[in-house]
Amino acid sequence: MAMTLKLNGTTRDVDAEPGTPLLWVIRDELKLTGTKFGCGVASCGACTVHLDGEPVRSCQTYVEDVEGAEITTIEGLNSDISAAVQQAWTELDVVQCGYCQSGQIMSAVGLLSETAKPTLEEIDLYMDGNACRCATYQRIRAAIQRASQIMEA
Repeated sequence: MAMTLKLNGTTRDVDAEPGTPLLWVIRDELKLTGTKFGCGVASCGACTVHLDGEPVRSCQTYVEDVEGAEITTIEGLNSDISAAVQQAWTELDVVQCGYCQSGQIMSAVGLLSETAKPTLEEIDLYMDGNACRCATYQRIRAAIQRASQIMEA
């Protein structure tokens, strides 16, 4: 099925069968590999992308359901919020193996887009469901707090 997607600010023509997860179109057809496959059942967050500015799990989002929506992957992040998150991630050396980090960052940007100064409880609730095999949760939480400070400055 031929369709047009708005991905990272660019219109892209794709050909995918109905029921194909957006994740596989992004990775296999469009060759953007920053979005990761983790579990396939929307439980780990590694495949998180933004759909019209909201974080969604691309492994359980079907390509035919996103035609006309603005899709942003980790490669397309380009805002003051995402710059603050990336700066905080670097400053606090969040990454260990790095596999989950694109999903973590996409979720963190989503949180800070909604709540500029989240509490620890708000961070924990929002980030729940983003699994980190290396258990860098404390660094992720601290980086979200730091990104909030950077944004405030």
